Amino acid sequence: MKTTKKEQRFLYLVFILVLFSSCSPEYIPNMVNSPMFSNAGEFQAIVATGTSNFDMQLGYAITDNIAVIANGSYADQTNDTTDEFHKHLILEGGVGYYRKISSAARIEVFGGYGLGKIQTLEDYGIGGLDQVDVQFNRFFLQPAIGTATDFFDGSFATRLAMVQMVPDNSQTISKSWNTFIEPVITTKMGYKYVKVVIQFGYSFPINKEQIDYNHQNLILNFGLKFNIGRKYDL
Repeated sequence: MKTTKKEQRFLYLVFILVLFSSCSPEYIPNMVNSPMFSNAGEFQAIVATGTSNFDMQLGYAITDNIAVIANGSYADQTNDTTDEFHKHLILEGGVGYYRKISSAARIEVFGGYGLGKIQTLEDYGIGGLDQVDVQFNRFFLQPAIGTATDFFDGSFATRLAMVQMVPDNSQTISKSWNTFIEPVITTKMGYKYVKVVIQFGYSFPINKEQIDYNHQNLILNFGLKFNIGRKYDL
């Protein structure tokens, strides 16, 4: 059956759109590191999995008020039916202030910088594969309030993240900075040295209409926390 000229023009337009369209990397927020330290010499480590794939967090209280944190996030998400994938490797560090305001209550604020690489491949069909590699930069500031006890640690933190995607092989993504507000609730349940961790939150882009890449809103992670050096009130 012959196609009409209108159908031919439509098919040609679809082909042009597929040919010149470009896939976008995706910003997937990693787990927020909210340690709720109690004293100098306390060390924490968390391993977790969830919406950001695999996360590892470290934290150390240098003094009774000053602490440092380090985070890593790795993802290798591959579509089972196509060649599409998302991969990222992100490393970041920060320094902050914390204060023990009662036997259980804590406040803290951390700031830092992270960098990494994100790779995305999309399959458009008709033999169309498009891969975009970007360098990832992020500055963050995250105040939090919470509690720390023998059996339970919990906090409410809000991370203000300034995110930049720098493309390696695409001119369709700008290098501008975009701001995300990321409130999370973190619970850690167990006994002293080992606790189960659950974190739930959401990532809100402030200037959504200006963002020219994909971004994931949900933050949901599960893991284990290991703690040494905390002094417990008798």
